[in-house]
Amino acid sequence: MSKVQLYVYDLSNGLARQLSRQLTGRQIDGIWHTSVVVFGKEVFYGQGILITKPGQSHHGTPLQVIDMGETALDEETFDEYLAEIREHYTADKYHLLEFNCNSFTNDCIGFLTGGSIPAWIKDLPSDFLSTPFGAALRPTIDAMFRRPVPGAAPVPPAVPAPEALQQAASASPDPALASALLQAVASQAYQTGSLSMPTSLPQRPPAPGSSTVAGPIHMCTNAPALHGLLQSHRAAVVFFTSATCGPCRMIEPVFEDLAHQKTHGRDGGRAAFVKVDMAMAMGGQVGAEWGVRVTPTFLFFLDGKKTHELKGVNAPELRTQVDLLLYQAFPPHPHAKLSVPSVEALSTNPILFTQVPALDTVSTKLTSFVDAASNAATLQTAKQALSSAVLPYLKSRFPDKNASAVATKKPTVPATPQLLTTWAAATTNLVNALPPAQLFPLVDMWRLAVLDEPVANWLVSSAAKPDPLDALLQRAFGVLDSSDPAQKAGGRNYLLTVLRTLANGFAHAALCKTLLSRASPRGKRAELTRVVVATLLHEDATVRTAAASLAFNVAATVQRSRVEKLRGVTAGAGLLGEIEEDEEWEVELVCVVLETLSNEVTSEEVVHRLVAALAFLLRLSPSYEGQLASMLEVLQSRETLKSKLAKGGCGESGVQKAEVRKLIEEVAEKLCPA
Repeated sequence: MSKVQLYVYDLSNGLARQLSRQLTGRQIDGIWHTSVVVFGKEVFYGQGILITKPGQSHHGTPLQVIDMGETALDEETFDEYLAEIREHYTADKYHLLEFNCNSFTNDCIGFLTGGSIPAWIKDLPSDFLSTPFGAALRPTIDAMFRRPVPGAAPVPPAVPAPEALQQAASASPDPALASALLQAVASQAYQTGSLSMPTSLPQRPPAPGSSTVAGPIHMCTNAPALHGLLQSHRAAVVFFTSATCGPCRMIEPVFEDLAHQKTHGRDGGRAAFVKVDMAMAMGGQVGAEWGVRVTPTFLFFLDGKKTHELKGVNAPELRTQVDLLLYQAFPPHPHAKLSVPSVEALSTNPILFTQVPALDTVSTKLTSFVDAASNAATLQTAKQALSSAVLPYLKSRFPDKNASAVATKKPTVPATPQLLTTWAAATTNLVNALPPAQLFPLVDMWRLAVLDEPVANWLVSSAAKPDPLDALLQRAFGVLDSSDPAQKAGGRNYLLTVLRTLANGFAHAALCKTLLSRASPRGKRAELTRVVVATLLHEDATVRTAAASLAFNVAATVQRSRVEKLRGVTAGAGLLGEIEEDEEWEVELVCVVLETLSNEVTSEEVVHRLVAALAFLLRLSPSYEGQLASMLEVLQSRETLKSKLAKGGCGESGVQKAEVRKLIEEVAEKLCPA
């Protein structure tokens, strides 16, 4: 009996443990690479199957060594097994997520011991891809490991273009950190050198049945590896083939095409497509376990149980059965085919507050408040920063309408990190020193600034210290929580301007996603929600209108993300990417929107924005058939909406605009249960 060990390395060199929660909202302790150590050698997969002395690979010292038991097989048998599977595990088939070193070690452990590698290693790709950041990065990673065109000479994977990484990394609350993490992992994954120059197995021409892999297909050479895939995927299609089977070669391109179609876009990562070569390693035993005697044979699995078997070359039937399996495993949302023309006609573009005030007047007013408050050095420094740096920037970026065309063509004062850092420090000092009633000119400056993309991008970066949005939000909470009527009244303009600033934060994707992210430290979903909930119920109509605008922007962003996902659109330039769904959060927003609608009897504009927000929160919600539907019924949402059409429901005669009435009727009848 020989001891079998699993060497575990972290390709991120500790970055994942440090930054994963900040980047993805989920703790990921490492980007795991594994090797099998047995018979005095370390075997792993990267640029093909490689062998070195234990602990002397280019990965350095293992982070963890796991005892996987013992094997009764001898070294010669294991070497024969490696020689057989090496044509599957070639450099051109490596994929960081779908077909990597852990796929190989799982196969080897299954062959040697009948077991499998730990779930926390196997499940890492699905855990990562289930986060918005992971979903946004998948197209970039797929491009990094694109499969070769049939008949073409294999080429090493190309490092992705910087702009592709930048677009993908924008899905994270901190794009700079996201890009650094991806670069670190990619660099390690591509590395071919080692501390002791590992010896690769001798190369032979690949078998006809595995010369190319057009899609992310899992290669299984033993039963434990297949069992692991069936456990980790709700739906699986297993193709039993052999290198000498002519009909297999005929149907294989269809299978590979289906694998590519069904594991990219909106179907990505949900189903496993598996190939088992009956003549390779223990493939014959795998086939025998499931009663497979001829090739090609396709087995279809749902929740680990076989649901159908297809033999022979029948491409239309194969496509039909794959579609049926995916429909059973992942039924479409009930709203996917719902006709809601009024909802679909709504724009998902954010409501922005772009009016440019007389900036000199704004600055003068703020300066007078500072001078009247104190001669403290910190306040005088803040005043100097605003007048000498911030005001010139704002006037050049948002020029007066009467300025000449030459003056408005290009900003002369850029929003540099140094300027923004100085402004952020000044903001913190002023927020701590002045009452809310005197702070609205300062907030109005930020309202304009967040419309500028460099400012929005800086606010989501780790360089934004101190964070001016945090300072403004904390002071807003003070106003909302105060029991002093005078302070509440004095803080009205401050709250109004903060709401408009937050609404303008939805002008650019990076800041928009940060505002809706739960990931710490920069994610602001909880703070944003607290402000929305409190101000929607505010006694002042103008504040409620701004709050309804912000609620609309939140809901429209969520809706746009759902529609992009439904259409299989991946994150990229100008696209939002997936917004993290949360049932309790959506229930809270829907509840407050309905309560505000019920109370709103004067402003048709507020009613319009709230009904649109409600429609966007409900349509295509993954929680619709859970808590939302029952809650809508309990809260009598349909009756609440229709009451706005009746006399006294909104104004003396109810909602008057035809398009708003039609929208209300449609949301009540189509999206709210009877």
